[in-house]
Amino acid sequence: MKSIKTFVAVAALSVMSFGAFAQSVTATASTLDGAEAQIAAQAKQAGASYRITEANVNNGVHMTAELTK
Repeated sequence: MKSIKTFVAVAALSVMSFGAFAQSVTATASTLDGAEAQIAAQAKQAGASYRITEANVNNGVHMTAELTK
């Protein structure tokens, strides 16, 4: 029973720590370069690196990225 409680506690803490270091951000612009520049600026301001997870081009650009520290 003690090992089950320990496992549940470790699992909960690992999920919480992942959430503390990852943040999703979005940007809109008229070009892919413009949207990525906005994402890069947000990452620099947060002191983080970024990974683009989605980009949609439809009468403009909407981009989503994940910031990680």
